[in-house]
Amino acid sequence: MEKRFKWLSMPYILWMLLFILFPIIIVIRYSVTREVMGDDILTLEYYRRFFQSRYFVVLLQSIQLAFVCTVICLVIGYPMAYFIAEFPEKRRNTMMLLIILPMWMNFLLRTFAWISILSRHGLINQILLFLGLDPVKMLYTRGAILLGMVYNFLPFMILPIHTVLIKIENSFVEAAQDLGANRWQSFWKIEFPLSISGVITGIMMVFIPAISTFEISALLGGNKYNLIGNIVEYQFKTAGNWHYGSAIAVVLMTLIVLALYITNKYEE
Repeated sequence: MEKRFKWLSMPYILWMLLFILFPIIIVIRYSVTREVMGDDILTLEYYRRFFQSRYFVVLLQSIQLAFVCTVICLVIGYPMAYFIAEFPEKRRNTMMLLIILPMWMNFLLRTFAWISILSRHGLINQILLFLGLDPVKMLYTRGAILLGMVYNFLPFMILPIHTVLIKIENSFVEAAQDLGANRWQSFWKIEFPLSISGVITGIMMVFIPAISTFEISALLGGNKYNLIGNIVEYQFKTAGNWHYGSAIAVVLMTLIVLALYITNKYEE
């Protein structure tokens, strides 16, 4: 029966080849070639140039910012997911809907909204002025970028953790408490270890887009604080140096694949 329906996977395989594998091969090809007199020759010049340039420092800063964003999302997201999972199913579904609802809006519109909130004449500074305080410069700072990242990626941390938590049987916690464990001990020894798979999934769902984002830093950072995603976009769209941009993109993809491998090994 399984062999008879294997052909149903062909559209998926074709999609993978056309829109994932082939583009990656093309990017790798661009990254290791240089055009000379109309011919492409193999070279690692663009990788060497990247690791010796200030763009490598930008990559390290992007990793640091993505790591901080992931930690903040975990610190906020896990208690929220745990709190929601404690409610009855009907109320739980309503609360999850409220978390998912902003994601129905366009990503850029959600980020644009923060410009009017954080600007000098925005909502927060208007409240400060009303209270007799001086306005604070918040827009076009690293803090604004981090805030935008946390706001946009927090649901990706909550959703997988919540999905795992609601599947944990209450009988496990009750058995631990019957054996003398208090609420904190039953959480730390039973519920948290069982939710590790959701935590790891949430970490990757936040870290990967956070390290490669460029829209948030462009809008909330005002191009004053570029991340590695902005550098890749610049090389492709403005500088027109596809070979250099491809080399940076391959380095970024390698880091992401390495992070996935490490987390998968930890999950095992």
